[in-house]
Amino acid sequence: MKILVVVGARPQFIKAAPISRAVERWNREHLDRRIDEIVVHTGQHYDYEMSTVFFEELALAEPRYHLGVGSGTHAYQTGEMLKGIEVILVKEKPDIVVVYGDTNSTLAGAMAAAKLSVPVAHVEAGLRSFNRKMPEEINRVLTDHLSTWLFCPTEPALKNLEREGITRGVYQVADVMYESLIHYSERAEKMSMILDQHRLATKQYAVMTVHRAENTESTEQLERIMAAVMWLADHGWRLIFPVHPRTRKLVDSLRPAHENLLLINPVSYLDMLKLERNARLILTDSGGIQKEAYWFRVPCVTLREETEWVETVERGWNRLVGANTDRIIKGSLEAVEARPTELAGGEEMTLTEGSAVIVAVLADSAR
Repeated sequence: MKILVVVGARPQFIKAAPISRAVERWNREHLDRRIDEIVVHTGQHYDYEMSTVFFEELALAEPRYHLGVGSGTHAYQTGEMLKGIEVILVKEKPDIVVVYGDTNSTLAGAMAAAKLSVPVAHVEAGLRSFNRKMPEEINRVLTDHLSTWLFCPTEPALKNLEREGITRGVYQVADVMYESLIHYSERAEKMSMILDQHRLATKQYAVMTVHRAENTESTEQLERIMAAVMWLADHGWRLIFPVHPRTRKLVDSLRPAHENLLLINPVSYLDMLKLERNARLILTDSGGIQKEAYWFRVPCVTLREETEWVETVERGWNRLVGANTDRIIKGSLEAVEARPTELAGGEEMTLTEGSAVIVAVLADSAR
């Protein structure tokens, strides 16, 4: 059996790692039903901090194909990926194409496969923010409707698909990002030196990330976010901000300068886990980081008006504040004083082998 895995952005590398380990285990235990995993890297994230270091830290095999698409508009990126993936599909003739999450790489992989009648498996299916202005939301919806197998990380995701009439080939499995967090977080504690490098004391700083189009394509949006950050810095908060390449030019134009604000380059996965786990607070517009904050039991303030991870809000670990200066300040102060609901019964701990379930389902489809 041959599966072709399409990745292109750092969250996808993190999700792909548990699946690759599960494929290796499957191959050791099923010598007569081995799976050939072909990894295609679209190059959506392409520099060292956003790509190469993740393959090194996660011990991922080098991609068999690298499209090198790079940056560009959504239409340009998706179009270039479609062309490149189609050539590979025609050459390799895989049995299944596996895509992850909600990026342009996700949609391009699903569309290219569907056009050639190759079944698609979508890992992290069913998530919805219900905001069609978000490119990620469009990618999620279209990919789900093109997929043969849909692996949902939460019950709300499962219900979202039901409401859209998608009920066949749907599975609720553990979140593969949680598997990565469990697998790598202790290694991060031992190996990452980022707290020492920046003189950060445990639970005495906040970490923030900003990369969504709604916050990085509008100077006004980012100005309001940075105004709140500067207020927190003025009031004694120490903040560290790994700046996404998409955000760098706009941040530099605002010239935020404060002894309590550290602007640094993007960090590796292990460094980010170390920063998140030991933070007093996380401010972010990233979906993955919201969930990691939730798992680490670190209060989170989300710089968006909606989230696909509704359980993080329902249990009090996450606050939605948008790009409103006053709401960001108020939400940050409230978050660190709150007493959120603990996760019930170690619920994720009972579901840490979602990758094994996914691989078994795909392998059985070849029978």
